[in-house]
Amino acid sequence: MNPHLSLIGAPTDIGAGQRGASMGPEALRVANLVPALQGHGLEVLDRGNLSGPTNPWLPPADGYRHLPEVVAWNRAVHDAVHAELALNRLPVLLGGDHSLAIGSISAVARHCRDVGKRLRVLWLDAHADFNTQTLTPSGNLHGMPLACLCGHGPKALIEIGGHVPAINPKWVRQIGIRSVDAGEKRFVHEQELDVFDMRFIDEMGMRHAMELALATLDTNTHLHLSFDVDFLDPPIAPGVGTTAPGGPTYREAQLCMEMIADTGRLASLDVMELNPALDVRNQTAEVAVDLIESLFGKSTLMRR
Repeated sequence: MNPHLSLIGAPTDIGAGQRGASMGPEALRVANLVPALQGHGLEVLDRGNLSGPTNPWLPPADGYRHLPEVVAWNRAVHDAVHAELALNRLPVLLGGDHSLAIGSISAVARHCRDVGKRLRVLWLDAHADFNTQTLTPSGNLHGMPLACLCGHGPKALIEIGGHVPAINPKWVRQIGIRSVDAGEKRFVHEQELDVFDMRFIDEMGMRHAMELALATLDTNTHLHLSFDVDFLDPPIAPGVGTTAPGGPTYREAQLCMEMIADTGRLASLDVMELNPALDVRNQTAEVAVDLIESLFGKSTLMRR
């Protein structure tokens, strides 16, 4: 795993249905993310925060809320993430709402095309984020990033990485899903996404789900993790705008992260949807930092 990390803050809730995710990057810093990572022998550069348009808090227009602002933020994220990958660094995007994954993952996909690597995207989330203009009940773009990345979305968003679609749905593994809109559910099936939902995890266990999600990684695979904090069960992570009960436990989440770390293939990371306005004494940020540490090698015992 690349020991050279670059943190990129994207302080906006432009794609969300609730205000507050704009404070997420600072909450992660307050929870000592940088020293925690440095404690694992990593070289960490905090690039500070990107800037973009403020949240105008308007109703949807043509099925999308805040589309011009979401495009502006995602272009900034794309350029910042792509620049870090070009420097052979591991970008860690601190969100912000999950619409920003469009910019992040389109940059990763562009980099993989440039260097001839295969891309695998792990999507840890309570929601499938596969809505479209016609399927969305709200118009909030944080419910659409994966659909946009797979080529189903407004032209200005799907073209950000210079290649449409940015990714193939077959490259994605979704884990922890438990809240999907009715039309979105049909669309996910049509697109043949690999989804390890909570029922699968309940029946087969997190270990088996992760073994399948991480299967066939090789030295030529770039592993990207898009971690929506609402993946976690709400009692351990209350600081999110769209809670869904019945998520993974703390131990299941730790196992997830440790198994990702064991592959040695993690090459880029999004940490999304942390909303300090809804948190309790920064508890969710501290849990997130703890899990991020596990991604980078913290484990209970030394493992060979």
